[in-house]
Amino acid sequence: MQTILDAATAELDPVTLYRILELRTVVFVVEQECAYPELDGRDLEPGTRHVWVADGDDVIAVARVLTEADRYRIGRVATRADHRGGGLAATVMKRALELCTGPIVLDAQSYLVDWYAQFGFEPSGAEFVEDGIPHVPMIRTS
Repeated sequence: MQTILDAATAELDPVTLYRILELRTVVFVVEQECAYPELDGRDLEPGTRHVWVADGDDVIAVARVLTEADRYRIGRVATRADHRGGGLAATVMKRALELCTGPIVLDAQSYLVDWYAQFGFEPSGAEFVEDGIPHVPMIRTS
């Protein structure tokens, strides 16, 4: 049975945290062939929350919500390859949005701009390349 969950890093048991970080690494570092520091220190910030879909003990979709000075930042939205196409990314996005009470920003991979637009995000700057992948900064103000 699939369950949507969220917790601060300090609230996570080590096995769940490992599975969240493992999924992010598989998707962003291995599948997308981006050699970058997935463990960027932001997971340890006090305001950080993780959103994930669990299928039993397996973590199959994730997102990270960061608290910044005057806004929230959603990132690291990923779904395990064998569970894509079933709406799990939308499920974690909806829960992540519920955790935010002000403006929200994100850096969308360019091909996902329209997908993020369905959640009320609008482009807020010029396209840029990060780790070899084109991105567009986006914001949601309401």
